Amino acid sequence: MVSLVQNPTLSGNPATDSGGITGQLAAGLPAEGRERIVRALALVTEAYGASLLGTGEATYRHAMGMASITAALNLDIDTRLAAVLFAAAGHFGAADAWRETLTAQFGETVTRLVDGLERLNGLRLLLRPQSGAAAGVKTQTETLRKMLLAMVEDIRVVLLRLASRTQTLRYLTDHPGSEREEIAHESLEIYAPLANRLGVWQLKWELEDLSFRFLEPETYKRIARMLDEKRVEREQFISSAIARLKAELAAAGIVAEVYGRPKHIYSIRNKMHGKDLDFDSLYDVRALRILVAEVKDCYNALGLVHHLWQPVRGQFDDYISHPKGNYYRSLHTAVMADDGRPFEVQIRTHEMHRHAELGIAAHWRYKESGSQSKSATRADSAYDDKIAWLRQLLSWRDEIADNADWVEQYKRAALDDTIYVLTPQGRVIDLARGATPLDFAYRLHTDLGHRCRGARIDGQMVPLNTPLANGQRVEIISAKQGGPSRDWLNPAQGYLVTSRARQKCKQWFSAQEEAETLAQGRSLIMRELQREGQTQANLEELAQKLGFKSSEEMFLAGGRGELGTRQIQVALRGSRVEAMPEPEIHTKRSKVEDSGSGILVVGVGKILTQLGRCCKPVPPDAISGFVTRGKGVSIHRLECKHFKSMAARSPERVIGAEWGTQGEATQKSTLYSVDMMVDANDRQGLLRDISEVLSREKINVTAVNTLSRSGSARMSFTVELNGLPQLQRMLTLVREVSGVVSAWRG
Repeated sequence: MVSLVQNPTLSGNPATDSGGITGQLAAGLPAEGRERIVRALALVTEAYGASLLGTGEATYRHAMGMASITAALNLDIDTRLAAVLFAAAGHFGAADAWRETLTAQFGETVTRLVDGLERLNGLRLLLRPQSGAAAGVKTQTETLRKMLLAMVEDIRVVLLRLASRTQTLRYLTDHPGSEREEIAHESLEIYAPLANRLGVWQLKWELEDLSFRFLEPETYKRIARMLDEKRVEREQFISSAIARLKAELAAAGIVAEVYGRPKHIYSIRNKMHGKDLDFDSLYDVRALRILVAEVKDCYNALGLVHHLWQPVRGQFDDYISHPKGNYYRSLHTAVMADDGRPFEVQIRTHEMHRHAELGIAAHWRYKESGSQSKSATRADSAYDDKIAWLRQLLSWRDEIADNADWVEQYKRAALDDTIYVLTPQGRVIDLARGATPLDFAYRLHTDLGHRCRGARIDGQMVPLNTPLANGQRVEIISAKQGGPSRDWLNPAQGYLVTSRARQKCKQWFSAQEEAETLAQGRSLIMRELQREGQTQANLEELAQKLGFKSSEEMFLAGGRGELGTRQIQVALRGSRVEAMPEPEIHTKRSKVEDSGSGILVVGVGKILTQLGRCCKPVPPDAISGFVTRGKGVSIHRLECKHFKSMAARSPERVIGAEWGTQGEATQKSTLYSVDMMVDANDRQGLLRDISEVLSREKINVTAVNTLSRSGSARMSFTVELNGLPQLQRMLTLVREVSGVVSAWRG
């Protein structure tokens, strides 16, 4: 295990102690690396001078502290140089001159690392933990941790940030200030868990202990005092136990590595607090770890441990035979020492140890999740797999340091399937890569998405189909009322990328169409009530007489064409409406067609049919029939959503139908009602020009409805046609009218 003790020379004079620092920073590097370190130190000694950071720490001291940490972690030369040059942006001349200077003297990789660190430093205010409900804070903090990783292409930038924060906490140990508690809280919530996830245990422990020391000084001192009081005794016990255990293992022919397992103060505090234990009741304040070659040696070693010391009842866990969900494997046991106090022993193979320390079985999942569910979502699982890959990559750094693909391997670690953008208030929102301001608006609130009319990214107006990028601040401009545009659902225009936003948009249009159907049905029924002189009739009672659960369901049936005027009249006059008997379905198709209908119904002779008002089928549309109550069979297009809804509720009432064969003269004389929708840029004379096109084609218009708003017009025409060919010609001609954006069948 690498020791990360502070170097006392860091606080000295740069002019006199640079030699010692050079040796420390260049440890393990070839002569070329040492020469680059010397050049970097000479450059920053002059550039940093006596400048100070916001915490009051000298810039030079902070740089040397960061670089010492990266050297202790045995990171590569570029990372160490980036630590030395971390403040280049503010000390190397003009705003962009530092990039040229660094690239010329130390290469593009060092420049990229320093630039990435500079961008992360810009997130410091954002990464301060939010106030509010505890659950909300946890969710936001977790998002911020992910954003911290997603904002960089090279994971070494995150390691530099962790080294910088560790050095800041070291400085604050002897230099208390007004921001110390805030920085400690931020470190405990964000940076320590991040170090844990990346497997940098040395930084994790130091970040936690120093932060805990600043936030709960009395508790920290109490635990430290208890540890100190028992230190000599504990060290003597561990040494004695190790010697005794090694002798027994050797006698049994088991090759093993035995050492005392360290326990830092913050971990002890969490164990006492989480399990409500006294200090003397902790099993793992005194702890041993045994590493062996094979699985069988684990159980042999366990037998020796239980032979030497009395096992504590209920304190044995076999995670080898029954691994944890994250595939953590080890034997855990607690035994009673000769002095009557317990201690813990962990036994595992070297491979299990590597997996526990560097793989997905690391402690962060079950220690940080608290009471959360053990089952993670598919997205979280994918994210965890990437973190596991990063941790393995860190363990391979020595093997790939000379590999030309090293930078590319680090780039693979970028979490590129999710982006993180900010609200104007600084809240972090995660979206799928490629998401637009419209997706962002729908993510914030469905109604905001419906009313979205514009967006600003970092203060600049942009089109609503602009792809968002990490770290951007997005502001939505909305109307007081209104709804989405159908263009938003056109994939070719790229307005909506996320499935959630597209679903919300589709639901709005479905609700509008249902409201229109409801209004049409209400109008039909109220008209019949007026004809019968029963405008004061109870609508709920009328609905029940007609076989519906509510008046709203009755109105919808009327708007869809499922409820006719005859049925309403009979119900109002007091006679019970008998449901039409179900026709007997035969496999043979009837050759008899209803007079004038031009529709064949499977297995039925002459029968009353009507075309559904909801979808207005026209030959040769694919059609099907639905047996109504007292009004024969209603005919619908197969893609009609109202028909699909009815068929899902009452599949036994669906009956096959097709267009009959008619003579040419009969076909031309038969007219069908069709709806045509038109979107256009509003102008004077637009309705007249469209009407002239329809008049030239000898198309009869039975209804027109127009709506103009903000320079755009939405028009609805109900026309009478003799078939689809005439419909297609009509739509083509209308689209050619000046100002028409689109025309389609309703």
